[in-house]
Order: sequence, then C-alpha cells, then structure tokens
Amino acid sequence: MPIENTAAHLSALSEIDVGALGVLRGKHHRFLMADGATRGFLLHAGDECVGYAYVADGHVGPLAVTQQATLSAAFRTAVELAAESGAPHLSALLPGPCDAALAVALAAGMRITNPMVLMATRDFGNWAQYLPRNPGFM
Repeated sequence: MPIENTAAHLSALSEIDVGALGVLRGKHHRFLMADGATRGFLLHAGDECVGYAYVADGHVGPLAVTQQATLSAAFRTAVELAAESGAPHLSALLPGPCDAALAVALAAGMRITNPMVLMATRDFGNWAQYLPRNPGFM
C-alpha cells in the first residue's frame, strides 16, 4: 500500500521504527514523502501492517519490519517494487547481521560492490529488522 501523509500512516511508521530502531524517524519519513523520486509502501501480511519500504531509482531503503521473521518477504517485495522502475541496476545497503536480506540478495544475483562499516558508541537498532537508505541518512 503506498504511504500517504496521513495520521494513520505516520502512526504506523512510528510504531515500526520504535520497534526496529528504538527511535522515531518522522522527519525522515516526511522528507521521503516529499521527494518526488521516492515511493514509499506500507507492507502487510494479511490485515496486519508488518513494515515499510522506500524505493527510488532502483534503490531499496530504508526498509523496516516489525518482526525479524518478515524481513525476507519484505525485502523480496521491495526489490520487486524497485525493479518496476526500469532502473538498469538495483541496490540496497544490507547490514551484515541481516541474513534474511543477504540471502534474498544473493539469490537475486546481487553482489557486494561497496562494503562499509557503521560504528556507533552505543547500541542502535535491530539490524535484522532495518535496512538503511544510506549512511548519511541515519
């Protein structure tokens, strides 16, 4: 379901972010919603909202889910949405602890082209439930 700038969608996004990252990202979501090149989607399993994904120019991210078990299906869906854009390449930043997304990426033929290390002075987020857009957007 496309993300809309409504109280219900912003509330769902906040719940997902707090569960996956422990922080609110409302300003980031409003920025992404205002970006004409980025499309955001709430992801559902049946009637339950289980996550969100943004795609732009073949890039997936950010993406977050409420439960680690839904990450594989959520990432697969986001890759399919990114492919619909007709971009010549698909990309995503995949944290090392996110085995589910790495398995989907490898099965789809994606490869590591730009390895990075993210360091923090404290724990931040559940990297098995969250894929960033880029390091500068954290």
